[in-house]
Amino acid sequence: MASDQTLFHHCLLTLYIIALPTWISLYFLQAPYGKHNRPGWGPTISPPLAWFLMESPTLWLTFFLFPSGQHFYNPKSFLLISPFLFHYFNRTVLYPLRLSRNTTQTRGFPVSVAFMAFGFNLLNGYLQARWVSHYKDDYENEELFWWRFLGGLLIFVVGMWVNVWADKVLVGLKKQGDGGYKIPRGGLFELVSCPNYFGEIMEWFGWAVMTWSWVGFGFFLYTCANLMPRARATRLWYLEKFKDDYPKDRKAVIPFIY
Repeated sequence: MASDQTLFHHCLLTLYIIALPTWISLYFLQAPYGKHNRPGWGPTISPPLAWFLMESPTLWLTFFLFPSGQHFYNPKSFLLISPFLFHYFNRTVLYPLRLSRNTTQTRGFPVSVAFMAFGFNLLNGYLQARWVSHYKDDYENEELFWWRFLGGLLIFVVGMWVNVWADKVLVGLKKQGDGGYKIPRGGLFELVSCPNYFGEIMEWFGWAVMTWSWVGFGFFLYTCANLMPRARATRLWYLEKFKDDYPKDRKAVIPFIY
């Protein structure tokens, strides 16, 4: 037990330590996939396979760890972990399927980037699953649990709807015409360049509220550090590619703010 607590605390500290370097590095250098794909990052694999492999630890590691937790027989722990698993079932299984069916792109996904993402998902999957199944200590506070869970779940569901909707729009654009990139239109795309990232940031803010923990907040913080610089770079990419055709009043990721 002591060794697991030590591992848990070290992993949690690591999650916070890597957030700032991630923000800084991605502010100047974008991970080379999607719109920012470029050579020089080693061998590649198909994007659907990359997404499946690198996101998968969030599922299989959760299922592996949960039975060993002291809250395994508490229905609230299963209820709490469900949104996390639902998001990653979409990201690990459904999203790669949509990519493989609806796009004609031939550019690969760098194995090096997929490996780094796999490592992060091992770290984060362990933290979130272990917290919910074992270390969370306020399940018995009925009123607080339900207020936090329901309030956070509302934010999470809205964010996931935005995320999935925006992903569908972007994937759908790739199969139109010659399969190249086009300016997304409609909905939140009229306000920000990356509503898919905005939705995901909302999701993990909702998760932080639901779990009411340093673990959940650390994941939210890292999500911001990862996605906000990428959203900024994506907005600049659109402006450079489409020039005056791209609406300059669109923010990067958070409507009216950033």
